[in-house]
Amino acid sequence: METLILIAQAILGIVLTILVVMQTQNSGAGGMFGSDTTVYRTRRGLEKTLFQATIVVSALFFILALVTVRIVG
Repeated sequence: METLILIAQAILGIVLTILVVMQTQNSGAGGMFGSDTTVYRTRRGLEKTLFQATIVVSALFFILALVTVRIVG
């Protein structure tokens, strides 16, 4: 059971990292260094899907981290 949870957490960590990098690539080079000059714009299409997937995966990663501490720790 512990091994399965640790493997799932590692996979979620990799997926979360990939999602964050994909969002950074979509925002352009200026957004990576804090010089994003756009005012407010809504997310649409793939950008919105990436954003929502990042939120879901990060929440799952956080919950699984708490479960891991409870079971393994």
